[in-house]
Amino acid sequence: MIKDTLHLKSPGNWINDPNGFIYYKGKYHLFYQYFPYLPEWGTMHWGHAVSEDLVHWEHLGVALFPTKEYDKNGIFSGSAIEKDGKLYLYYSAVKYLETDEEDILRAKDEKFETSQAMIISKDGYSFDNMNNKKKIIPVIHDENIADATHTRDPKVWKYKDGYYMILGSTISREKGRILFYKSQDAVNWEYVCQYENEDFGSVLECPDLFEIDGQYILQASPMDIMKDGMEYAHQSICAPVSFTEEECRISMDKGYQFVDYGLDLYAPQTNLDKEGNRVMIAWARMPKPVKEKSERSIWNGMMCIPRMMEIKDGHIYFKVHPEINAYMSKKVNSIENIDFTKPFRLKTQLKEGEILNIGGYKIFIEDGCVKADRSQVFKGIENIRNINSTPKLDGPCKLDIFVEPNLIEVFVNDGIYVLSNVVYDLQKKIEGSIEELFIEAEV
Repeated sequence: MIKDTLHLKSPGNWINDPNGFIYYKGKYHLFYQYFPYLPEWGTMHWGHAVSEDLVHWEHLGVALFPTKEYDKNGIFSGSAIEKDGKLYLYYSAVKYLETDEEDILRAKDEKFETSQAMIISKDGYSFDNMNNKKKIIPVIHDENIADATHTRDPKVWKYKDGYYMILGSTISREKGRILFYKSQDAVNWEYVCQYENEDFGSVLECPDLFEIDGQYILQASPMDIMKDGMEYAHQSICAPVSFTEEECRISMDKGYQFVDYGLDLYAPQTNLDKEGNRVMIAWARMPKPVKEKSERSIWNGMMCIPRMMEIKDGHIYFKVHPEINAYMSKKVNSIENIDFTKPFRLKTQLKEGEILNIGGYKIFIEDGCVKADRSQVFKGIENIRNINSTPKLDGPCKLDIFVEPNLIEVFVNDGIYVLSNVVYDLQKKIEGSIEELFIEAEV
C-alpha cells in the first residue's frame, strides 16, 4: 500500500480536487478526484486515503466509481458528513449527452448534464457502488434555478436539527452563482434560494461555507477570473460573508482574497480537525507528470499541507497546522545536511532587496510584496505564471517555508498570506540568509 508523508500525492496517474475531507471515527479521511489509468484528466473516480495526524497518509485505492446511468461519465467533486455513525458521501454525477468519437473520456462541445448523488458507508471503508447510491437532486433544467451542465460540487453540513447543502452553478456560463438546499434527513433535499455575485467568475466551483469565531466565510473557486491570458484563469478565493442560516440569505460585500497567492492551488475544501479547528486542504495543479523509479511510477497531482484557518480584523489567515508544525521540527545545523529528495523546512526574515534562492526558486521582496520566481525550476512549461506576488506588506517579512521536490509553500508573517508553487528540477543548493533549518521528526 502506497503511503505519503506531509503531502498527499497521486498514488499513480492523475488526481485533482480533494473530496469528502472529514475526521471520522478517529481518522482523517480524504477522498480525491482520481483517474487511475493515465497521468491526465479522465473519467473521474474517487480515490481514498486516511491519516491519524494529517501528516502520514495511507492510500486505500478506489472508493467510488461510475456504475449508474446518471454517473457513468464521472464521479465529480463533493463532501462528507457523519450521521448516525455512518459516513454520508455526496458527489456530482456526470452523464455525457454526446461523446467525442476519438476520445470517449470527454464530452463533445460540453454536451453533458450533471445531477447530485450520494452513497452511504457504514464504516468509512466499504462502499457498495452498485446498491447504495442514490440520486438526490436531478438534473436542473429550469435555467432560473441553475444550469443543467455546470451545477456541481455539493458541500453539506449540519445546522441545528437539519442539513444544508451549497452548490456551485452559473447563469449562461457568464456569471457564477451558488444554490442552497435544505434537508431534514440528509437524503431528501428541497431547493431554498440562490445568490450571484460579480466576483463569482463565469462558473462557481467547489463552494464551501463555514463559521470561524462567529464569522461566516465563503471559500470557492470561480472560473475565468484571471484576465491576463495565462493558464489557470480559474482561481480559489475566500471572503467573510453575512449569512442567515434559516433563510440561507448570504451577502459578500467586501471583496475577496486569494486562498493562495502562488495561484497554483485550486478546489480547496475544509472541515474540522479533532480539536475543532477549521482546516483547509487543496489541490496543487501540475502541468506535467513526474516519473519515479518506484511503485508510484508516473504521477500527476498532489495536495498542499493541511492549513489551519483563522480570522482577525476581517482578514483570513492560513497557518501551519499544529500537527505539521510538530512533525517538521528536527533542527539541522548545516545546509549540507539537507536532502533535497525529502521535505525540509526553513525559517528566516527577508528585507527589501534581499533574495533567498532555494534550489533555483527565488524569493524576494519588491515594493513591499513578497514575490517568488520559479522560472529556473519550471523550464519548458509555457503560458503559466512564473513570478507571483502577495499583496503589499509593511517592513521585513517573517517566512516559514516548506520545501519538497515538487512543491514549495511560503507562509508569510504567520499565515497572513501563503504563496505556493509547483516546481520541477530543484538544484541542491540554498543561497541567502536563513535562520533555522528543520527536517522530519517522528512525534
